[in-house]
Amino acid sequence: MKQILLYILLLFFSIEIYAQLPEGFVYVDNIDESIQYDLRYCNDDNFVGQPIEGYQENVLILTKEAASALKKVQIELKKEGMSLKVFDAYRPQRAVHHFREWARNLKDTIKKADFYPNVAKKNLFIEEYISTRSRHSSGSTVDVTIINLKTYKELDMGTSYDYFGKESWVLYQGINELQNENRKFLQFIMKKHGFRNYPQEWWHFTLRGEPFRDQYFDFIVK
Repeated sequence: MKQILLYILLLFFSIEIYAQLPEGFVYVDNIDESIQYDLRYCNDDNFVGQPIEGYQENVLILTKEAASALKKVQIELKKEGMSLKVFDAYRPQRAVHHFREWARNLKDTIKKADFYPNVAKKNLFIEEYISTRSRHSSGSTVDVTIINLKTYKELDMGTSYDYFGKESWVLYQGINELQNENRKFLQFIMKKHGFRNYPQEWWHFTLRGEPFRDQYFDFIVK
């Protein structure tokens, strides 16, 4: 009897949690639980150096359409012994505001050596590494890489995620052959399943025909 009551309570609270999402959004785990993710803005492993406003839990949220397209990518990758690893998906607008305020504080450069060693912080807006709006806030944009399922190591893409500099540009030529092939493979498989890339970030993709284009949401990631 206790087990039945516990199951009912867990089911009730699960429904309450999922009901918080706006119409058209889903938890990616409910579409494909095999997709790996590590939301860097939930902790201090990011260019700001602290958890970002609006990220309360390490859960992956996207529009239904984007999640379904991402599942197709994952199915193909798993056949090759690989998997997607997502660093960011839906991003609240308040997080974008947090980035903007951080960028204006030119004295805070604690993560410069790791994320933007060759770019002056005052130029992050000018060079379009940070903006006042983000496609992520529309719910159909993802930052991804690929991992080997035997080792769970990320494929070598030539730079780390969120590295601000020309080295992260998709067509940058100053990387070795393996890194170049890994980037090409990621670009190919994401484009094949309906995503378009952002030329200055090898990890950044937006679903073509996204349902909420130019709409910017601000509900919390939890």
